[in-house]
Amino acid sequence: MVKKVFRVPNMRCSGCAMTLEGLEDELDGVTRVDASYHKQTMEVEYDERRLTEVRIIAAAKQLGYDALPA
Repeated sequence: MVKKVFRVPNMRCSGCAMTLEGLEDELDGVTRVDASYHKQTMEVEYDERRLTEVRIIAAAKQLGYDALPA
C-alpha cells in the first residue's frame, strides 16, 4: 500500500470533499480517501499494484476536480 497526497485547488465546499471521498468505492485498489476542503487536499491510500496515480487523477477529473500531486 502507498499513500499519496494530492492538491485539489478547485474543491469549493465540504460536499466536494465528500464527492472525492466517494472514489474509495469507485476505484478498485483504493482502501481510503480523506479529502479536506479546508486544506484543499485529498490523501489516497491504495494498492500500487492495482492502481496508478494517473488513474486516480483521471477519476478525480471525471468528477470535475483537478488533483495535482503534492
